[in-house]
Amino acid sequence: MIELAPSILNSNLANLEESVAKICKADWLHLDIMDGHFVPNMTFGPMFVTAIRQISTLPIESHLMVDKPEFFIPLYAKEGSSRIIVHAETSNHLHRLIQQIKECGCQAGLALNPATPLHCIEYLLPILDLVLLMTVNPGFGGQKLIPEMIPKIKSLREMIQSGGYSCKIEVDGGVNWENARTLIDAGVNVIVAGTLIYHDPHPEAAIVRLKNL
Repeated sequence: MIELAPSILNSNLANLEESVAKICKADWLHLDIMDGHFVPNMTFGPMFVTAIRQISTLPIESHLMVDKPEFFIPLYAKEGSSRIIVHAETSNHLHRLIQQIKECGCQAGLALNPATPLHCIEYLLPILDLVLLMTVNPGFGGQKLIPEMIPKIKSLREMIQSGGYSCKIEVDGGVNWENARTLIDAGVNVIVAGTLIYHDPHPEAAIVRLKNL
């Protein structure tokens, strides 16, 4: 079954408890952490993780769209993140970053922007828990999925299967009812969905429907 990780960024943040309650049937809660440098926008600090931990038992994955992720990793791990995802474009020392995440007791994920090739993470696949393929350019919600990312997903799935690795494939950006089945068929295990879930009149039903595709 597909895992679902709704992005809280697309919810009504004025009523966080209600927004989190609407996605109780999901598998993860996805936090888009933006620093205003790596991407144009700014979003949540570590204390936001603490606030969510007080109102939800869903595991939190913190997607660090930040420069100098080595500074942020301990902060978000300490506040209760179960999985931390860093961007391949932010460091020349990715193996060290993955080790740092695991030493903090979290699952380790690596994200790739649309233009970043897969070969830069090929030798990290044995130690990764998850690869997040951005299907839009990060920084803004509500964008359309870049169709060229479908072959990229398929290529990554082939790399994982041929190597016998266990890391999952996650996608983030532009997921809708028209392309979700295509993404799953291409090899996706985990879907980040913000607008699709929170703009639906019945978010819980939408989650169940997506997970059962």
